[in-house]
Amino acid sequence: MPRIFDNIDQSFLPTLRDSIEISHKSDFCVGYFNLRGWKSISDLINNFEGGLDAQCRLLVGMKSLENIELREALKISFSENGIDQKTAIQLKKNLAFEFRKQLTYGLPNWTDEKGLRKLAKQLRKEKVVVKYFVRHNLHAKLYLCYRVDQNNPRTGFVGSSNLTMAGLKRQGELNVDVIDHDATQKLADWFNDRWDDRWALDITNELIEILETSWATEELISPYHIYLKMAYHLAKEAREGVSEFKLPKVFEDTLFEFQKAAVKIATHHIHQRDGVLIGDVVGFGKTFMATAIARIIFDDFHWRILILCPSNLQKMWGKYFDDYQIPVTILSHAQTIKKLPEMKRHHLVIIDESHNFRNRKGKRFKAVQNYISQNDCKVILLSATPYNKSFQDLSTQLRLFVEDGSDIGIRPEAYIKQLGGPEKYHQKHQSLIRSIGAFEKSEQVDDWQELMRLFMIRRTRSFIIDNYAEFDENNRAFLLYPNGNRYYFPIRTPKNIEFEINENDPNDDYAKLYSPNVVDIINSLELARYGLGNYLSKKPDPKPTNIEKELLDNLSMAGRRLMGFCRTNLFKRLESSGEAFILSIIRHIQRNYLFIYAIENELDIPIGSLETELIDTQFMDNEGDDEIYSEDSFKEKAEIIYSDYYNNHKSKYKWIRANLFDKNLIPLLKNDAFKLTEILDICPQWDSEKDKKLDALIKLVTKTHKKDKVLLFSQFADTVNYLNKKLINNGIQDVDAATGSSANPTHLAHRFSPNSNEVSDKIKSREEVRVLLATDVLSEGQNLQDSFIVVNYDLPWAIIRLVQRAGRVDRIGQESEKILCYSFKPADGIERIINLRKRLLTRLGENAEVVGTDEEFFPDQESKELINLYNEKSGILDGADDKDVDLASYAFEIWNQATSENPKLKGEIESLANVSHATKEIELSDSNSEGVLVYLKTKLGNDALTLINPAGENVTESQYSILKMAECGPDEEAFDRRDDHYDLEEKGVIIIMKEQGNTSISGGNLGRPSGARYKTWDRLKNFLSEHNGTIWDTAELNRAFEEIYNYPLKQSAIDKLNRHLKSGIADYTLAELVTGLSQSDMLCNIKGIDQKDEAQVICSMGLKGE
Repeated sequence: MPRIFDNIDQSFLPTLRDSIEISHKSDFCVGYFNLRGWKSISDLINNFEGGLDAQCRLLVGMKSLENIELREALKISFSENGIDQKTAIQLKKNLAFEFRKQLTYGLPNWTDEKGLRKLAKQLRKEKVVVKYFVRHNLHAKLYLCYRVDQNNPRTGFVGSSNLTMAGLKRQGELNVDVIDHDATQKLADWFNDRWDDRWALDITNELIEILETSWATEELISPYHIYLKMAYHLAKEAREGVSEFKLPKVFEDTLFEFQKAAVKIATHHIHQRDGVLIGDVVGFGKTFMATAIARIIFDDFHWRILILCPSNLQKMWGKYFDDYQIPVTILSHAQTIKKLPEMKRHHLVIIDESHNFRNRKGKRFKAVQNYISQNDCKVILLSATPYNKSFQDLSTQLRLFVEDGSDIGIRPEAYIKQLGGPEKYHQKHQSLIRSIGAFEKSEQVDDWQELMRLFMIRRTRSFIIDNYAEFDENNRAFLLYPNGNRYYFPIRTPKNIEFEINENDPNDDYAKLYSPNVVDIINSLELARYGLGNYLSKKPDPKPTNIEKELLDNLSMAGRRLMGFCRTNLFKRLESSGEAFILSIIRHIQRNYLFIYAIENELDIPIGSLETELIDTQFMDNEGDDEIYSEDSFKEKAEIIYSDYYNNHKSKYKWIRANLFDKNLIPLLKNDAFKLTEILDICPQWDSEKDKKLDALIKLVTKTHKKDKVLLFSQFADTVNYLNKKLINNGIQDVDAATGSSANPTHLAHRFSPNSNEVSDKIKSREEVRVLLATDVLSEGQNLQDSFIVVNYDLPWAIIRLVQRAGRVDRIGQESEKILCYSFKPADGIERIINLRKRLLTRLGENAEVVGTDEEFFPDQESKELINLYNEKSGILDGADDKDVDLASYAFEIWNQATSENPKLKGEIESLANVSHATKEIELSDSNSEGVLVYLKTKLGNDALTLINPAGENVTESQYSILKMAECGPDEEAFDRRDDHYDLEEKGVIIIMKEQGNTSISGGNLGRPSGARYKTWDRLKNFLSEHNGTIWDTAELNRAFEEIYNYPLKQSAIDKLNRHLKSGIADYTLAELVTGLSQSDMLCNIKGIDQKDEAQVICSMGLKGE
């Protein structure tokens, strides 16, 4: 009776090994062959001498994967044709591919490595020969062992066990031994017939090549190759974007190469991540690049496009899209609240100057976020200056299209390390660790750098020069226009303009105004008008209405902040110009008396920013009057001004009853007015004849740059108007001013810079402006590079404005070799009060660390290189050569440069097997750690990298840091694998997979909860649950439900479902719609989708101390 081996009661492998051990050759026929399973018998096969009649002959019948096999069996077609040579060759290639893929599953280990190496040697020594039977599917499992024994020369085993670890010893099988002489002879004949068949193809050499180029190779792999493999995979989106999207010819002929790359990468980002932030430094053509992206998307998908931009840039955007024939809707930022809720769906939303949406509590932000979410829009954010005062500025802009519950694939490493590990994070926050919300809990610059690399495309001048520029005979960097012309990078030269202020001179008005006496007066102000919420009546009669309660709540919340802002702003206006300061004092006093008048007469009080025109007119009309600043004069004007506000401008303000406030508010308002009047007594009017700062400006535009165009910025319209008037009075006629109240600031920009705006044929020479004075109304989006001189008459509070100002002239198309950036240096006394320069430099540094900048504005700026977004601070790296660029572009340029210099590398790296590893030496220090760098592709397709030290601890998962740690050149020496390499690699994978488990949420691969796919799936899930077992619970609906979960929706399905979901479609109708789409193959993209069922080790690199 034959024995049964089922791997349960009786194990098959020990008996098979016993038979092989006493044999001199063997013949195996199996359906599937697991290369790693060979190690279970390789030591015994090694005893064979090799060659004919002394080897193991292995016949493999695995022609196709099980799902393909099923499809072949069930397909509605029939063919009697046999196999041909072409098909056989293709099947052989397919099997080789399957064997290569097989070796990338799971984790490498020492025993597998040893077994695979042994198999490769046995194949070379002909101790093992492998053939692939392709005439037909062959799933037989036969093991024949031959020994020198006349009575029992053969022992056979027939059953179900494949030559795999599971088949030989783990899973339940059914095998029987065959020892009958006649029976085993018939089995041997059966095997020989198939072994000698024409369509039994020898694949021995192919297997040798596969094994010797796998991770188990005995040849040391170059660390440089592993470094490039990391860059290759990290640059996947960049490579796919560059190859996937084709630029229309009009853009091929006009964009620089760095712009073409950005356009294609950004387009890919939009499809993969729902949006992108294009943050190239000012002047590098973000508007033009966004237009090119829009044209690609319109041509390929016919999407509706919406642009949200500052009002003064609407015409510019309209011209761009008209020129390139792209249908578009354009709204100003100010129109979003009113118009977006009723606007029909647009597929793509471009938000220009997106840093204006930094306040997530603001109505504009919420209107835009809701529109994007409800309509499942893709988003392009444009800003060279996405950071202003806090890291939240960055995440808030990303939240326009990134849901808090989304797994973004990275986590705040520095913050997690600060807390003591992922477990501590979950204990403290109990929230997703790989979400945008997790990053918002961190104050670590490194974390915010990592977040921005994921969503932002940013290249600085230094990066573009290093990677795209050419150099002339004088070593000047330039870019080539498609027409062959050169664009040279100008050198930005910061310069200070200092003016003397003599504190000991009683006639020095500046010295008077920032004297200790004035400082003390301003610091002692109650500023009650800015803190009205602190002076509410305890028992108002009648009680406040709901509208009044809301107003009072807002006043209470804003009070302290506004009081501090007012005090500081007074000094800032003094730093700008004495004229602006004096006007502010007058207005402040007059507004106090306006409130006093309303309260005393029990009139409604206007709430909001009160217009200054009427106040200024009242005092201009009384210029020269000795009593102009008397209390009676202010009271008299208060009545006139109040009447005008109430009767002619009532709709501009919110009004609140005076009796809601305590009567004690009046003396506080009067006391502040009296104190401010003391300042006017010190300096009643600003004397421009004594204004040394003005004198310095006049000298700059009439002597230093007598014929050059000069662009001057001030934060305050009062200063701009003052300077405009005084420059004209000093005989400078070709000057003009642009402020928020100018009728058409853009037209003034064109008069100043007609060439860069291509309107030189429309601007007459007598209309052209040489000196343009402007508030920040012209600091965004304007092309003003006919000039190479920018003057900061005062320094803005927002770093955004400073960068934007310089960018008006330092941009593509600038023909000057240098850019001059003048800054009037604040008087030391004022600087001591508000620490302006210190604050501004601090913000400059923070901005550089997070979003990357190589800007230079002040000559006394710290000489050390600013640590910026694309530099690491992990302590492991020397940041001197770090690149200021997003990770995808950085990795892409590593790959691009390497393959350009050595084209052979492309094929070598692309064919380098996954799971491959190398080892290099590093110089040990307190900041340099030994260990293993592990690169894993997670189940969701996210890149996950980690450094595991010899103690098995996770040092960092910063992708940029790890790529920098792996960095090396072609000549980097390869070393033997660390003894603990595989152990540390396994620990790294386990750590990542555990985190993946912690961050997995139901429907995590369904997109954002507001999207059509998630909404549809969620509603169908509930519908099927409620109607389980009813006529609605059909196989077709369940199949469609599973499709939605497993595959992305087609764009046409997204559009249709969005329309119906927005219109309030009933669940029954939705079920019918989805079923119909599925049956018509119009629901999901199923073909060609690579289901990421398992995580995949890409590669690893060991780090050994020298």
